[in-house]
Amino acid sequence: MTDTAEQDDAIPATRWLNDDELGAWLANSALMISLPAALDARMRRESELSFFEYMVLSVLSEEPDRTMRMNDLATRTAASLSRLSHVAGRLESRGLLSRARVPGSGRRTTATLTDPGMRAVEAAAPRHVAAVREYLIDRLEPEDLAALRRIGTAVEAALRCGRPPTGR
Repeated sequence: MTDTAEQDDAIPATRWLNDDELGAWLANSALMISLPAALDARMRRESELSFFEYMVLSVLSEEPDRTMRMNDLATRTAASLSRLSHVAGRLESRGLLSRARVPGSGRRTTATLTDPGMRAVEAAAPRHVAAVREYLIDRLEPEDLAALRRIGTAVEAALRCGRPPTGR
């Protein structure tokens, strides 16, 4: 038996999507692509921050001391450490956050939201909330919001754990 044949035997049979599943997947795919793009364009136009920059600063603003380890911040913003480091460098050059090595921890680094960074978050937050309402929240019925929350929570938990879902 060849290596390819052995690999093919190890791959489970494909469970193709039925029409309902395909429709749900395509609608969700469009949402996952178009909503962040729309939020990003609007944030850049109205606040001088990208959507991702806003999310980084917003997460830091919620911490009691406005400080977080870069690894944890990458996890909270669903970004690679490389992407976060690049964006943090830009934010640092604009005075919106500062980074520091954690003493005695090797390469670990923290990010701290500066006072100008906090002001930037506070100035951008109303515009961000208005966009989220316009593009998503105000278009849904209360039961849709509850379903969206359940779906988002279930999918995010499965992704965080690195396990396939077990719901069906």
